[in-house]
Amino acid sequence: MDLKQFKWTREPASFEMAGDKIYITTAPHTDLWQRTYYHFHNDNAPVLQMETEEKFLSFSVRTSFEESHHRFDQCGIVMYLDSDNWLKGSIEYENEEYQHLGSVVTNHGWSDWATTEIPADIKEMWYRLSRREDDYRIECSEDGSHWKQMRICHMHEGAGKVRFGIYACSPEDSSFTAVFSDFKLTECAWQAHDGQQPDQE
Repeated sequence: MDLKQFKWTREPASFEMAGDKIYITTAPHTDLWQRTYYHFHNDNAPVLQMETEEKFLSFSVRTSFEESHHRFDQCGIVMYLDSDNWLKGSIEYENEEYQHLGSVVTNHGWSDWATTEIPADIKEMWYRLSRREDDYRIECSEDGSHWKQMRICHMHEGAGKVRFGIYACSPEDSSFTAVFSDFKLTECAWQAHDGQQPDQE
């Protein structure tokens, strides 16, 4: 991919673009979250995205986070439309034993969080975001070849022109450098459903 296609939706204080890699150094108290359970809004994480009207696509990226060390340090893939409508997939550091591999979907100002625990020594992950009109799938891979589904979701405002890319943040008093590489934009790898037929309207 030509990384010049990507534009900052929200620029971090410290970053570097070198060849096919992007380095983002997080600032403390940066995050993406809206309302649910915690009852607060946090919408200040740096986000780097490209824009498209293509209805069927897949975007993948490799993330490396050797430096993550504090609770909730995270980096990953994102589709950020506005503060009330976005999704993300990432690993959030928790402690020296485990971290959370998960996703957040935010529709009309309400976030959810779906996670599974993974070992804390995993410091690299690939993510793939696929779009079929206004439905989306997030996958992850430890080697960039074998993919596991994390999430299928609907984005209420995701039918038209969208923006997608990468993000990194440190919600608490922390900072680390996330490395992004192996950017790929391809035809949609999420095939049309071939099981139960849709209900007749």
